Amino acid sequence: MVVEVEVRSFVSKDKYAELLEFFKHNTKLVKEDDQETFYFDCAQDLRIQKNNNYSKIWLKKGKMHDGCREEIEVRCGKEEFEKLEQLFLSLGMKVSIKWFRKRHEFAWDEVTVCLDFTKGYGYIIELEKMSTEERKNEELEKLKQKLVSLHIDITPKEVFDNQFQHYKENWRSLV
Repeated sequence: MVVEVEVRSFVSKDKYAELLEFFKHNTKLVKEDDQETFYFDCAQDLRIQKNNNYSKIWLKKGKMHDGCREEIEVRCGKEEFEKLEQLFLSLGMKVSIKWFRKRHEFAWDEVTVCLDFTKGYGYIIELEKMSTEERKNEELEKLKQKLVSLHIDITPKEVFDNQFQHYKENWRSLV
């Protein structure tokens, strides 16, 4: 089983710009991506996403904003995004959120770093590593240390939960 291990924090627009410069000059840029993600209103964290290269169906098990979650992803052609949406709508699911994000992804010492700006939501840094169930807690601690090394406090899960709930209730007017 593959487990996504991640830490994330909200950052100011100025800190975001500073981090973007740091990572552009000190690491490898993996990609810049424009992402459109639809979250479905169901018991699981089920999403579809279209980015610059492909579309995907994406399920994250566990609770939103947990540091370690099993992830299942099925990729499709970019042009299939509308069909994916129609598939889930035809099953009676409703889109609960639409998310529009600009992402810069970097490789930094075997860690994936994502600097995100999500319209109506804010600026975020995310450090991520795929792990096994047995090593997830060890990897989580390493990621926390790397975030602190950038002089960034980890945003508590409750803050992310509250901001996400606010976005969920207001995304139509925020975007």
